[in-house]
Amino acid sequence: MKKFRFSLDTVLDYRQQVQDSLQVELGAITAEVHRQEGAVNTAQQRFMEINQEYREKKAAGLRIADIRGYETALEVQTAVIARELLQLQKLQKQMESKRQELVSAKQDASSVEKLREKKLRAYRKDLEKSEEQFIDDLVGARSANAQGASL
Repeated sequence: MKKFRFSLDTVLDYRQQVQDSLQVELGAITAEVHRQEGAVNTAQQRFMEINQEYREKKAAGLRIADIRGYETALEVQTAVIARELLQLQKLQKQMESKRQELVSAKQDASSVEKLREKKLRAYRKDLEKSEEQFIDDLVGARSANAQGASL
C-alpha cells in the first residue's frame, strides 16, 4: 500500500506558521506592556517624590512662587502619568486582541490536525485490513497448494 499523505499538509503548515508568527507578535507586545507598566510606575514614583518634597518644604515654609512651582510640577507629572496610563491601556488592548487572534489560530490549526489524525487512523486501519487480506490469501494459497500436492 502507498505511503500516507495528508492532502491538507500545506494548509496545516501554513496555519502553524501563522500561529508561530502570532506567538512572536504577542511576546513582543507583552514585553512592550511590561516596559510601559514600568514607565507608569516610574511616573507615579516621581509624582510621590515631588509631592513628598513639596509637603516637607511647605511645612517648613515656602514662598508663593516656590509653591506655584511645586504645584505646576505636580500637574505636569499628573499629565505624564495620564499619558503613560493611556499608552498602557492601548498596549493592553493590542495584547488582548493579539491573544484572541492566537487562540483563533490555534483552534484553526487544531481542527486541521484533528482531521489529519482521523485520516491517519483510517489509513492505518485500511493498511491493517489489506495486510490481513494478504496474509489470508497467502495462507489460503499455501493450503490449496498443500491439498493439491497431497492428492
